[in-house]
Amino acid sequence: MRAAAKSVVVISFLTATALGQKPELVVETGHTNWVNCVAFSPDGRTLASSSQDSSIKLWDVADRRETHTLADEGFVWSVAFSPDARILASAGSSRTIKLWDVASRRQLRTLSGHASWIITVAFSPDGRTLASGSLDKTIKLWDVASGRELRTMDGHSDQVNSVAFSPDGQILASGSNDKTIRLWDVASGRELRTISGHTDAVDSVAFSPDEHLLARVATTKQSNSGM
Repeated sequence: MRAAAKSVVVISFLTATALGQKPELVVETGHTNWVNCVAFSPDGRTLASSSQDSSIKLWDVADRRETHTLADEGFVWSVAFSPDARILASAGSSRTIKLWDVASRRQLRTLSGHASWIITVAFSPDGRTLASGSLDKTIKLWDVASGRELRTMDGHSDQVNSVAFSPDGQILASGSNDKTIRLWDVASGRELRTISGHTDAVDSVAFSPDEHLLARVATTKQSNSGM
């Protein structure tokens, strides 16, 4: 048997520059397995990265350097900062969500309830509620202050890949491998609408700041008949 090669993963910072010029590229090494998610803090000073090496790394954006490592469990699939940048949420194959105090790097609490891997987490605009989507086909809403599960939204027939709150926090959008986007009333957990017609999985959803547009990213399969 051949020994498995150690994987070194890089974080690349691209700095936007004047049109026609190449962006600055700064490469940072750190994780030893695939990086699944990156998220900037709302103030833009910190970048968080989550990995299949069971860790979360915090990076100083100005200095382009790693500042801290948080030890998590299993594959860490998603990270998200609270709107005030004080709390970081992480989730993945452990089937739990961990809330971290960013300043002290202390774990505040663990949220349990999903029956399978958690793929996505997102804070509400006021930071009081956290949404999570899972391989178990459900979406859960959590009270951030207490860690209490508020409600479960059922409706998707396959894993939930992405969740996003509307800017006013009243609507939650979810994208799934079942090729649909669903809109939910946050207060009641009631499904408002199903948007279908996609030809494959919906990987990501996002609201425009004025709430008039909902963007999505969907997987598209292409074949090369000439190969």
